[in-house]
Amino acid sequence: MIKKLSQEEIRKHKGVSFAGVSTCFFCTDGNGKLFMAKRSQQSRDERGNWDVGAGGLKFGQSAEHNAIREIQEEYGVTPKSIKFIGYRDAFRTLPDGTPTHWVALDFLAVVDPSEIMINEPEMFDDCGWYELDKLPTPLHSQLPAAIKKYHKEFR
Repeated sequence: MIKKLSQEEIRKHKGVSFAGVSTCFFCTDGNGKLFMAKRSQQSRDERGNWDVGAGGLKFGQSAEHNAIREIQEEYGVTPKSIKFIGYRDAFRTLPDGTPTHWVALDFLAVVDPSEIMINEPEMFDDCGWYELDKLPTPLHSQLPAAIKKYHKEFR
């Protein structure tokens, strides 16, 4: 019989021992602005960098349902609409030098700007709505390529 690993054990290995799968969500107001949050010192990595939201794909959940659940958990809002826009391979390095590999399943979610809020304040230091040509810095290392790839989807 195969031993089932705890969520904590799996989390330690995602992206390191095997490719992790995440659902990444670009929340937009429907008028060209993206909601972004600045990662806190409590974040696993990319501390102090501005990012869109994401979360590891949970076993047994569809990618779309996972993205919606993560949006609700992180930002306290249910999307008006959500659309799969593509995927990316994210090769990065943790602060200790460990290489990682994640597959990001990317979604565009239209949300009501008046309803969105940070539900995990320990994970984020700041947040706001930004036009694509006026994004805050520094950005998450994977964000510039993603924005370039999906630029037309955000308009």
